[in-house]
Amino acid sequence: MKETLSFDAIIVGGGLAGGLAAHALARENFEVALIDAEAPDAMRAEAFDGRTTALAYAAARVFRRLDLWDAFASEAEPIREILVTDGRRASPSRRGFASSFHLHFDSAELEGDEPLGFIIENRALRRAIYDAIEREGLVTLFAPTRRIRTDYEKASATVTLADGRRLTAPLVIAADGRYSPSRGEAGLRVNTWSYPQTGIVATVAHERPHEGVAQEFFLPSGPFAILPMTGGAYDGRFSPHRSNLVWTEAKATAPAYLALDDEKFLAAIRARFGDYLGEVSLAGPRWSYPLAFHLAQSFVGPRLALIGDAAHAIHPIAGQGYNLGVKDIAALVETLADARGLGLDIGSLSTLDAYQRWRRFDSAALAFGGDALVRLFSNDVAPLRLARDIGMGAVNAVPPLRKIFMKQAGADLGRLPTLMA
Repeated sequence: MKETLSFDAIIVGGGLAGGLAAHALARENFEVALIDAEAPDAMRAEAFDGRTTALAYAAARVFRRLDLWDAFASEAEPIREILVTDGRRASPSRRGFASSFHLHFDSAELEGDEPLGFIIENRALRRAIYDAIEREGLVTLFAPTRRIRTDYEKASATVTLADGRRLTAPLVIAADGRYSPSRGEAGLRVNTWSYPQTGIVATVAHERPHEGVAQEFFLPSGPFAILPMTGGAYDGRFSPHRSNLVWTEAKATAPAYLALDDEKFLAAIRARFGDYLGEVSLAGPRWSYPLAFHLAQSFVGPRLALIGDAAHAIHPIAGQGYNLGVKDIAALVETLADARGLGLDIGSLSTLDAYQRWRRFDSAALAFGGDALVRLFSNDVAPLRLARDIGMGAVNAVPPLRKIFMKQAGADLGRLPTLMA
């Protein structure tokens, strides 16, 4: 029988949430085991994940305080403004507005000199996190390998790996995605439903600079977001002006768009994009994924805590998915560090319930709020269109209300963990 290795915490899932949690815990002198099915070098490869992440300004503070920011700062494009409109096509003269009713968020209205957020390629985040993990003496990486099962006992949990090794700790942290096997094995139930939509993601190069402006148009099939990126190379050619597109399309018609050749796919993009950024060309591969809602009914179990998509996976309409996970991580690390400082068991339900009380209501409020927005904006019914246009216009006309929405977009409302405050 192979030896059993002991740790303070075992993290199942080494993606952007699990990796960040491992680094944050190590900074608090916890010994961490991090398990993932992919090899670190494979996860660093550009072809592994061509998507981007919208990092809210309060979430960006976590990366700064964990000394990760400098590793990708040059690849993080600040979002200076956000323009949201219920419309079809944009034009240069209206800076993207296709409707007289719109929301305009300007970072200049916030305190300090922080932008509203940043757009960063996932590979840059993953590279920074894994480079830091490899420097850490307190994180042991088990990858590539699979978790076979977890046995939960009174004072500890034991994870058995595919190669027979056994890891034990007072706490297991599930960061293994929206379909979390760890969550299912522990019997934690989840509220879930699918949207009749598919998310299509692509990077484009464009003629004119985006000026740090993120755009979101609400179309009958769903939102179409244009997110500013830094310049970058693709297929041997450097593009100084790039944006990432997050195109929500009806599930029935999305496969036809994905099957188009590049020129026809670009034509479909231009029909939605408009011409306010000039000529547009593809600057990366296409990605797609089904859109669904997942919210765990409990974020904790005996010796188990859920973070990131294992706890909640939401529609990309508000760009808050990863920011929720970052807040989970910051809150959990603070909860565990405080418990250890008091001599308490970090895996006990009393400790973990403190984390749940901190995070579940906030997560549920944002998740259900986002779901309501999806249902309100993903249609073309005239009375609803009028109501939402008037609502956007009203919010835009009241500066204090507009500022609340900006702080929500910045993940800067509610009780903030120390890493985010």
